[in-house]
Amino acid sequence: MSAFIQQLPALIGVVIGALGSYLAIVRGDRARFRREQTARWEERRLAVYADYARSLKKSVTLTYRVASHLGNDPHPHPLSPQEAEPLLAEATLARDPSGETLILLGSPEVVERARTWVVRVMEMEQFLREGTRDPQAWQTLLERQRAGREGYYAAVRNDLALPPGHSARWPLSPVRPA
Repeated sequence: MSAFIQQLPALIGVVIGALGSYLAIVRGDRARFRREQTARWEERRLAVYADYARSLKKSVTLTYRVASHLGNDPHPHPLSPQEAEPLLAEATLARDPSGETLILLGSPEVVERARTWVVRVMEMEQFLREGTRDPQAWQTLLERQRAGREGYYAAVRNDLALPPGHSARWPLSPVRPA
């Protein structure tokens, strides 16, 4: 019995060491799993955010082209409202699923900024459906749309902890009156 008692501290040390080792490994695995899961969700959110921006940008580009046809915008590839109508409908239908995914996975701030941006784009579409020929009013709508886009991108960068980005505002030549 005295030999067992003499070995008992060593045996307790081995058990404590094994238990400590096990707990350290489990804790490390959990932390790694959380980091990987967070990274996967951030990648997924970035993809959703980019997909929504791409789908909305299709509508924006089509409005530029129609506005050019009406003499409101300097876009080099004008498109008549009749030619644009099915393309605009297709772009609107394509942005709906990406908008739903955005609502599902996006942060509340990003979703709100996306709503602001899409409302501005819808105002541009309405302006063109009415056949308005007013370059100054169009410029006002463009500025509001660009501010909406900037707000969306700023919210995305904030949500994903990305550094600030470029405003994407490039000066264009003004529309020359016809």
